Amino acid sequence: MPGMFCRHNRLTSKCPICSRELDEKLRKQAPARTTRPRTTSSSGGRTRRATAARSGGVVTRKLARAADDGYRNPLVPGLRATADAERLAVALTQAAERLEPPGPYEDVATEPDIEKATFAAFLHALGDGNHQRTVDAYQAWVERAGSQQAAFMGEESWTPERRFARVFERLALPGFTRGARYDLLAVLGAAGRYPLTADAMHFVEDDAATLAAKRALVSGDRLLLERRAQELADAAGLPIAALDRGLAAWGTPGEHVDLSAGVDSGVAAALGIR
Repeated sequence: MPGMFCRHNRLTSKCPICSRELDEKLRKQAPARTTRPRTTSSSGGRTRRATAARSGGVVTRKLARAADDGYRNPLVPGLRATADAERLAVALTQAAERLEPPGPYEDVATEPDIEKATFAAFLHALGDGNHQRTVDAYQAWVERAGSQQAAFMGEESWTPERRFARVFERLALPGFTRGARYDLLAVLGAAGRYPLTADAMHFVEDDAATLAAKRALVSGDRLLLERRAQELADAAGLPIAALDRGLAAWGTPGEHVDLSAGVDSGVAAALGIR
């Protein structure tokens, strides 16, 4: 271990002469690196990634896509492969089945106490982890309304679609993501606990569903994304709420989608597969 002070009575790391000599000594003692051969097909991409890493730049990773086999569909202009369309079809079908009455959670659908059932749905939407800040904000929101039932019902004159939109806006609480809010309302509607019907996708942030929609529907404009999402849902005969989890599952790398499962006939026809 080199001494802390050099012959010039300075800290070795601070001395311009001795620190350079020490660096040269350490480099000579270091084991030689093994150079890996590069393939010509991907060397350019590797060089760019290495340069970005050295310079501290941001490296953007593209999602893996199936090879272009000529697949084209105006409903999903971002898809270029039949395999992608088939994965999307299964994901949309399973998302729609999940929201068929009574919904995915037995405790939400069968609990006789509406307050307990509502809070159970909230916890399902929130997921695992430490979300105390979000829970506190939710409870404060409920207290202002008087009860969970009053908070979710809003005005008696609202249609189910209007209620979904208004409560979705009001649930914009700290740490409560777009996807969590959306799923909470969709699940409560599926369980028949409140008259709630999704009226749109409500793209508000770059969560999994929004990013997948941008990729499949080819637009960064929120209004255009909403319109194209509704056109896809209408053509497939699906409730718009099915696109939320369906798009998210389709577009998330590593998310399991059972490709051996059946596909809804309307979805298959809309996407032009099978």
